[in-house]
Amino acid sequence: MSSSIDSQSLENAKALYESGRIESVSVGTTQGLCEIHKALFGGLYDFAGKIREKNISKGGFRFAHALYLKEALAAIEKMPETTFEEIIAKYVEMNVAHPFMEGNGRATRIWLDMILKKRLGKVIDWRLIDKDKYLQAMERSPINDLELRFLLQPALTEKINDREVIFKGIEQSYYYEGYIKPNTQ
Repeated sequence: MSSSIDSQSLENAKALYESGRIESVSVGTTQGLCEIHKALFGGLYDFAGKIREKNISKGGFRFAHALYLKEALAAIEKMPETTFEEIIAKYVEMNVAHPFMEGNGRATRIWLDMILKKRLGKVIDWRLIDKDKYLQAMERSPINDLELRFLLQPALTEKINDREVIFKGIEQSYYYEGYIKPNTQ
């Protein structure tokens, strides 16, 4: 990802919240995730908001096969999201699906926060989440999401409309992916 693309997508992410458009996103759905992805990467990638048609992998891990991706996404969309545990399970499955060619982590973390906000009245204060611990927990989460839940649960906050929590969280998301320097509180 080039510097101009990551800085523009970061600005797009902030604009998604500042404009209020984030509130119209269909929470917990594939369509909602596509809307978030398009908002972040529209004009930067021609595939922004579009489900991938090619197979992808990262660090030796193969994400959901493109041939079965639409069916996998339909199953994920039907997963319950009434408790923190259910929401994290759904988030993990969406990460395994990795529906886009690029930008899955950044879009999916926003998607996760929107589910948490709507269902539990909370969001994650991502500033409290150590990058290495998070990436390790995500790597192991397809086998067992307990580590991820234990990492994220203490960082839940009811500051769902706090501009600093939201924007520093977006910046932290870009830091996790290696696109910006560490977030300072």
